[in-house]
Amino acid sequence: MHNLLYAQSDVKRSTTSMEETGMWYGAYLKIRFSEKLGYYGEHHWRTRNDIDNVWSFSGRPRQMYNRFGLNIMFNDYFEAVIGPTLVMNFSPDMDSDAYDKVTYEPRIWHQWLFKMPKMGRVKMYHQFRFEHRWKRKNDVGEDHDYTNRYRYKIFGYIPINSKEIKEKSWYFSPSAEIFMHSGESIVNNPMEDFRTYNGFGYVMNNTLTFFVGHMFTYGQKSSGYEYKTSHILRFNVYIGLDTRKIEDKLPKINLGY
Repeated sequence: MHNLLYAQSDVKRSTTSMEETGMWYGAYLKIRFSEKLGYYGEHHWRTRNDIDNVWSFSGRPRQMYNRFGLNIMFNDYFEAVIGPTLVMNFSPDMDSDAYDKVTYEPRIWHQWLFKMPKMGRVKMYHQFRFEHRWKRKNDVGEDHDYTNRYRYKIFGYIPINSKEIKEKSWYFSPSAEIFMHSGESIVNNPMEDFRTYNGFGYVMNNTLTFFVGHMFTYGQKSSGYEYKTSHILRFNVYIGLDTRKIEDKLPKINLGY
């Protein structure tokens, strides 16, 4: 009985705390080189709340994030990307000598994007992203830690002022994404994060789209029984370019009988 009572008292209760707010600014670039190949890039500047005010959303730099990739279009319903990433992680306290001011985190990533047939006015997507990361904390003297990250995201586009998304269209985009990871340092916390990201976009023209949204995150700490949440405001611009000749951009017409 004594051992049973001891075991019950030693059980850790799960806790959840709201730890961060932030503002993320992103530029997404897609360039079409040919029918099958293109360039994909993501470039982010991310801030987080001031040390003394968790609801300030800004006050400290968090990350500079640059992702590059070769975009391969297999058909109208499936495309993939593969390439490198370089992340700059800034110190949680820029005035403290206990932390390096910035650390560099290289990654290799690849992504599969499945485009679903249109359902009425709604277009849905399934995205699988895999990242191989060499990450280190900002603590002085820390070594790089190799981990793998596995992400699945479902998201959609719903036009608001038109039947389909085109120039001058407003649209709503909801999404949900789960992050799992593995590695020698990952023992009790296989679920790195869960995110919901919802917002509104405006298509200015065929090249330029603006988007603003709110992201909520729910992540597992290394203990396994502690969880953290955050609220992030995101502001994005999407740039799409096509370097093909005008005749290559026109839809193909089937002349065979």
